[in-house]
Amino acid sequence: MAITDAHFHVGDFPMFGVNLDQAGLAPYLAANDIDTAMVFHQDNAMVQRTIADLPGAHGLYWANPKLGNPVPELRDFLDDPKFRGVKLHPLMDGFHPNDPMVWPVIELLIERGLPALIHCGHPIFSLPWSIEELVVQFPEAKIILGHMGHGNVVYIDASIAIAGRHPNVWLETSGMPMSLKIREAVQKVGSDRVMYGSDGPWHEPKVEQLKVQLAGLEPDDLEAVMNGTAQRLFLGA
Repeated sequence: MAITDAHFHVGDFPMFGVNLDQAGLAPYLAANDIDTAMVFHQDNAMVQRTIADLPGAHGLYWANPKLGNPVPELRDFLDDPKFRGVKLHPLMDGFHPNDPMVWPVIELLIERGLPALIHCGHPIFSLPWSIEELVVQFPEAKIILGHMGHGNVVYIDASIAIAGRHPNVWLETSGMPMSLKIREAVQKVGSDRVMYGSDGPWHEPKVEQLKVQLAGLEPDDLEAVMNGTAQRLFLGA
């Protein structure tokens, strides 16, 4: 079965003791049976260099609107066919998901038909209900709840409920520890809006894969979550 990883980091994160250098990305993906990966880091130029000649590696532009309007630079990066959307990290970068300074980023993504992957699962800025405000503001946007609530079952249940309320919301599985909630998400939302991500190298990709594989999904649903859904959303495949 092909694997598409919707949530992957490259580079150095010294605050967290996490590092995967540019030269190490290709062998790391191969060692973890990842055919396609959506890769990001705050240094978007470094990501662009890293993925340029690496088959199966695509970029998400890390947008931090607190540093100024990212749209002119974002437009240039999205002109590169290797970049397939945006990563927003309201928790790390310190902004509300529905702050008006975020809106131009979402408007450009709507124009390009590309998704935003948003870190979801921690107070104060990345609670699922806060992201839902953005979802309501932009029903045409394609919004992925990264980690689908992360490690708190209240936030996980809220993320599944939000995806159930809004057809423009997808759920991504990385860092969410409960296989049974992946099965519940597929039952309530559909495998066409649930996708595997590892958050590698923060989490071990093969552990994250096993979590999905043990969720008791039907074969077609498992293929969709592990590969097909992300392929369609990011790459139009």
